[in-house]
Amino acid sequence: MASKELFERLRRLDAYPKTLEDFRIKTFSGASVTIVSGIIMTLLFLSELNDYFTPNISEEIFVDTSRGPKLRINIDIIVPSVSCSFLGLDAMDTTGEHHFQIEHNIFKRRLNLEGKPIEDPKKTEELGTTTTELIEITVQNVTEANKCGSCYGAEDEETKCCNTCEEVREAYRKKRWQFPHEPGAIEQCKSEKSTGKTENALREGCQIYGYMEVNRVAGSFHIAPGRSYSINHVHIHDVQPFSSSVFNTSHRIRHLSFGKNIPGKTNPIDGVEGIAHEGATMFQYYIKIVPTTYVRRDGAVLQTNQFSVTRHQKVISIISGESGMPGIFFSYELSPMMVKYTEKEKSLGHFATNVCAIIGGIFTVAGIIDSVLYHSVRAIQQKIELGKFH
Repeated sequence: MASKELFERLRRLDAYPKTLEDFRIKTFSGASVTIVSGIIMTLLFLSELNDYFTPNISEEIFVDTSRGPKLRINIDIIVPSVSCSFLGLDAMDTTGEHHFQIEHNIFKRRLNLEGKPIEDPKKTEELGTTTTELIEITVQNVTEANKCGSCYGAEDEETKCCNTCEEVREAYRKKRWQFPHEPGAIEQCKSEKSTGKTENALREGCQIYGYMEVNRVAGSFHIAPGRSYSINHVHIHDVQPFSSSVFNTSHRIRHLSFGKNIPGKTNPIDGVEGIAHEGATMFQYYIKIVPTTYVRRDGAVLQTNQFSVTRHQKVISIISGESGMPGIFFSYELSPMMVKYTEKEKSLGHFATNVCAIIGGIFTVAGIIDSVLYHSVRAIQQKIELGKFH
């Protein structure tokens, strides 16, 4: 008896009393509300589930005290009107370090004037050389080593022989003489077919892509026509036999970034095009780099950089004595502040609370809507039966 009384008292505490099956009325409107509310519940549940698995990212800003040894620069730039053989990539920084004609990890793809590839870049080391070819190359190297070509009057104590076209050019540079406008008259340039390269200088385009690692200090790099060298700490580009005004330095930056890619990182200069409306146009990009650290949920730390950029372009006028040269120039400096992003997992309790709120809220609202529809239809039907509905 005591147990029956206990169960009876517990039954009175039931907040969800049930009605008899015979007194339940199922309607078409109720079924429609049930289907719609079920679909809404499912969509909101999936949205909440996706939000739960997407980590929260907290952001912090503090003074950068890290000492990274190198800064990686990723580039992919197309110059559609200057050939690869006449374009060079140079870099320099505030420590005084200069790099001319960078080729390590940098590739050049020849393009026609329509932008279609002519051939893929060739690797510096080619495998598969046959024995016959190896013998021919060895004999040729020995012959060239014993040969002493003329420097055409530019010999000095250091340079006695000029066996290549480039050695002749270098000898002329040391003498500060003007290189002949027709390099075909020089025997070394004939043998290297440099005349053909000169003829195609303005008949092809070039895609320069890859990456380079520079010192983690302020600096600059540029892509410009001509052979680069330094005289008395002055950076010079030799564009002979052309003049600077014939080069169209229009370009398209397919990609430019500093460091690794991280979630949410955007590169503001990707897809930017620079159009030169006349020759000897100098494009300048001033970049502010912000060091960035990204900490993932598994504890992995990624070091990268974000940046902002300001663009400027001008036409170099030799007559007015304006300094500069045609090309694409990037100047960058690093911010003393660092941004840190940290991934954090969301609380399971918070997820469960939101799911219960979604289900309970929609169920309650759907019940109110169904009740309003049911009683409204009942009232209309009763008026129709009494003939009071017009």
